[in-house]
Amino acid sequence: MASNKLARTNDDIQFVLAKLITEVKDPRVQQGMISVTRVETTGDLRYSKVWLSVMGMKDEKEFKKGLKSASGWLRRELGNSLNLRYTPELIFEVDHSIEYGAHINELLNSLETGDKDE
Repeated sequence: MASNKLARTNDDIQFVLAKLITEVKDPRVQQGMISVTRVETTGDLRYSKVWLSVMGMKDEKEFKKGLKSASGWLRRELGNSLNLRYTPELIFEVDHSIEYGAHINELLNSLETGDKDE
């Protein structure tokens, strides 16, 4: 269980990264609507694992390469925005939960129910 300070730090990193991701000019990153779904930072503030959900992603491998190439800029801007002892190294993961939820919603909407006659 994360402490309150670490939970606030995770929220701050998530908020700042959500704004910064939209400013990345790499076309590999700008593949669709990007949401930062979760951030987990280690207790020593050295590493942050960032989960991103992308609606309309074309190529996940290229998306990750683009993020890795932009991670230095993102880390520097994160350090300028937040007053932390250490600016954590960013590790990006793709979160497929929103796409999965949208797919399940489509399936449910496509089902025909027997309530039409009643």
